Amino acid sequence: MNSMKKLHFLTALFLFAFGSLMAQQRVSGVVSDAQTGNPIFGANVIIKGTTNGTTSDFDGRYTINASLGDVFVISYIGYTTIEQIFTGQDELNIRLVEDLTQLSEVVVIGYGTASKDDTTGAVDLISSDDFTDGLVVSPQQLIQGKIAGVSIQSNDGAPGTGSNILIRGQGSLNNSSSPLIVVDGVPLGGGVGGSRNDLNLINPNDIASFSILKDASATAIYGSRGANGVILITTKRGESGEFSFNLRANTSVSEANTFVDVLSREEFVATVQSLNNPDLTALLGDANTNWQREIYQTAIGQDMSANASGSFGKTRARLSLGYTDQEGILKTDTFERTSFSVNLNRDLSDDLK
Repeated sequence: MNSMKKLHFLTALFLFAFGSLMAQQRVSGVVSDAQTGNPIFGANVIIKGTTNGTTSDFDGRYTINASLGDVFVISYIGYTTIEQIFTGQDELNIRLVEDLTQLSEVVVIGYGTASKDDTTGAVDLISSDDFTDGLVVSPQQLIQGKIAGVSIQSNDGAPGTGSNILIRGQGSLNNSSSPLIVVDGVPLGGGVGGSRNDLNLINPNDIASFSILKDASATAIYGSRGANGVILITTKRGESGEFSFNLRANTSVSEANTFVDVLSREEFVATVQSLNNPDLTALLGDANTNWQREIYQTAIGQDMSANASGSFGKTRARLSLGYTDQEGILKTDTFERTSFSVNLNRDLSDDLK
């Protein structure tokens, strides 16, 4: 008796399963863009309420087994998800409409910030602890000789002059070798009238760190402007807590230590007289002037800066005042800068700053 019941149960189960399989139908179709008609690769097609699903191929085609009354759920990033009831047709084409609201939630910012651990390209980070000590006039002097693959050469010996910065050598096709410089998310470029160097507008004492992006994967988000590498400069921010005050002063003495070896007066007179030209000999006077000693000087430089950093309420603030006066070893050459900066950061809530 028990054997008969088991047989009847198995028979009923087989018929139910067979009937379910017979009720299912193989359905194919194409998922495309409603506006352009282009096929969409990777769209999800799922039977609602089940784990039965598939994705569209490069031609937008999909194939799935379905039963009458099943609800297809078709979705893709950037498009509005739609539901379609299966009524027994062999082919079911789907046209998706762009969801502008969803697209606006994804924003790619080229001049933003990223953790060094999250970057995949060659990136060097130099913080204030590694900066060059002493009186520094231009910010690029802070990292001169500090980073492998980055060459910083001054254009001349004048104080505050610009520098030729090469990241991994000359690699430009547009006769420009200068990297893109971005300060707190703002790109520098175009030059400033009366300034030898755009970076001179920044007080080196206000800089917290340099990030050097060297290769294509790191600079791709900056487009063609990043073809020669990118230098990201981050300035100092206010710190939480009571206000602290700092005063810093530097003094430097510079002089020329090498001169061109030229003829003495006696050697010069003898050379002119050996030409046996009376007109030239008549031009010789009695003066004995070493012009190299006359045009160069012992240069004195001084740099002073004062800053206050702290917080009041949810606002962090940093105020900085700086003055730099650097004489050049060439007489009449000098560099003078007065800078003032205010940096405020406000926490509007725990999630919004």
